[in-house]
Formats: sequence, structure tokens, C-alpha cells
Amino acid sequence: MTWFIDVATKAIVGVAVTPHQPARDAVLAALRTGISRAEPYGPFGGLPGVVRVDRGKEFLCRTVERALGAFAVPVHDLPAYKPYRKGTIESLNGAVEEMLLVSLPGYTHRARPAEAYHPDPVEDLLSYPDFVKVLLDWVAWWNTEHHPAGLAGGMTPLAAWEADPTPVEDVAEERLAFFAMEDDGRVRKITTNGISWRRRAYIAPWMAGHVGMRVRLRYLPHYDGQIEVFSTEAWGRHLGSAYLAQAATLEQRRALSSVREKKARALKADLKAAEKLRKARYTTTTTAAVPRPRRTVTSSQAEAEISRARGADLAARALPDLIPPREPPASWARPVVRPRRAADSQTDAGQAADGAAPGAAGVRDDSGER
Repeated sequence: MTWFIDVATKAIVGVAVTPHQPARDAVLAALRTGISRAEPYGPFGGLPGVVRVDRGKEFLCRTVERALGAFAVPVHDLPAYKPYRKGTIESLNGAVEEMLLVSLPGYTHRARPAEAYHPDPVEDLLSYPDFVKVLLDWVAWWNTEHHPAGLAGGMTPLAAWEADPTPVEDVAEERLAFFAMEDDGRVRKITTNGISWRRRAYIAPWMAGHVGMRVRLRYLPHYDGQIEVFSTEAWGRHLGSAYLAQAATLEQRRALSSVREKKARALKADLKAAEKLRKARYTTTTTAAVPRPRRTVTSSQAEAEISRARGADLAARALPDLIPPREPPASWARPVVRPRRAADSQTDAGQAADGAAPGAAGVRDDSGER
């Protein structure tokens, strides 16, 4: 869960949920919901005066900084490992666990008997959409019905927000429509196959009759199923969306996931076996003697394993000396070999006869000293 909270009113203004470790896409999505006041995000929102974050790399990445910089919103990064510097959001993190997560099926930190490995049956667990709905309902309850400590008169966050005289600066929805997207940074061209991006084709019905047009792309971070196409002006006009052509079906994705799982399990088993064979184990000694290896291999076993390793080594299978290199064509430029002067040859011969190395005594240098 990635969310932003208003420090003055304790209102949760933006929230995003991901089924994995959050990255910059979750931060941008939460920021967009925190700024927009249109349905279903209002009435909380508007441009913040300042955003305070910890030193998480997903918050301080270039994409988030650029997105907030477009609205001239300063970002203050707090020192690492100092949660007391952002006590409001830390209190919210503790509250959602104590008030909501602990009551959900599958909560892993709940106390349970030692013999019970799984806290709840799998069939009782929430699906991902149901969990997101429960979480958003809890956020709505927090903002409209809960009375957080620290608000004057025991008000709810909604009442405190409405009573706050600070003006709210709204942002036009057309400017927020592509707030969470990244710019491709290149000018591309519409062809008969659509638009090529990351070696894949993206098509859309509106592209008919626009072959040859130069465009720019924007896309959601970490999502490549859809792109947004803009004209090449400074503030490009949105032309439309494009979708991945020949996307895999659900059955194909499931089969591919199964194949990847089997491959991962096989690689893990090979790695475990290789690590076990790599470690040398020795016998226990009770006297002052050299320890002996526990496992002794025969010469045939060693040669067989070495041969198998060489068969899998692509560099060894390349056989670079099997086919000698050909002579280069006569048209190629070759290094010039200059003939040696007669004086140099006589000097080298004399030094070799005397057993002296080149540059020894008897040769005058530029300074005139011997």
C-alpha cells in the first residue's frame, strides 16, 4: 500500500495498491489520486504545499521528481532510519494493521497454535479485488467517520478539511490525465504495421490514414500493454491510445507461467546439487593426522563429469583452431614494415657479440655523457 496523508487534517488524500513491492508506478498513481478532486477521489486533493518522503528509492527517483516539478511542488527527503520525522504516516501504517489487517483472513502475524501451519484455509482468503475494496472502504471510513487523536474538538478528517481556511489549488483534469506516464524521449513514425516500441508493434483503428506521421509516446511505468500517442509539438496533442498487437491469450500466459515455474524449479535443484558437490567434507580425526575426504571419486567418474562440463561449455565447443583464419583481401590496408638501417644492424650485432644489452655503456646519449 502506497498512500499520502495530509498532515494538518489527518486525511488520506491518495492511495494505490500493488500486489508486489511498490515502485514508481505506485507512487505516481497515489500522487495522481491525491491531487485530483474529481470523482471518485474528492473532496480531498489539490496541489500540496510540500511533499515529505523518506529516502525510499521509488519516491526519490527521477520520474517522481519530474512529475512534481511540473507543478512546482517541492520535495523534502527526510533522513534515513528516522521514522519519528514522519510520525503522521507511521501512525497511519500502525493503525491500518491494528484496525483492519489483523481482522482479515490470512493475516500472518496473528497468534495461532504451534501445530497450525496455515492460519486460515485457502478457500476463506480474499481475492485481490475484494481486498482492495475492503481497504478503500476502510480509507473512506477513516476520512469520514474516524476521530484521529490530535484533531481539535475530536473532529473527523473530513470535518477538519472543510473547516481549514487554507485555499485549495486544483489542477485541470486534462493535465492530470497523463500525469503518471513517462515520456519515451524519441520521435517515432507510424508505419503500415503500427508503431514499433521495444521491438513490438502497437496498433489502433485511428491510425488508418496516418501512415508516415511522426509522433511521440508516453506510457505507464512497468506496463507495456498500452501506450499513448502524441503529436511532436512542444505540448503535444493527444492523438489516441495504441495497444499491443498479437498479445498472448490467457491460456498462453498460463502455459508460459507453468513452463517458467518448472524451469525455475529445475535450476534451483541443479544449483542446490552443485553447491552440495562443491563443498568438501572431511572425516573426523582423533589423532594428529591429515583429514581425509568423505567421498572418493574414481578416475572414470571424474573424467565423465569433466566431459559433461566441456560439452555444455559453449566456448570449448566453438573449436577456434579447427578452421584457420583466411588471408585478408588484398584491398585491406596493412601495417607498413619499414626496413632497418645498416648502422642499426651493425650496432645490434656488436652488442650481441659483446654480450651487452641495447642501451649499455659505449653508446652516447643526447646529453653527451657516457
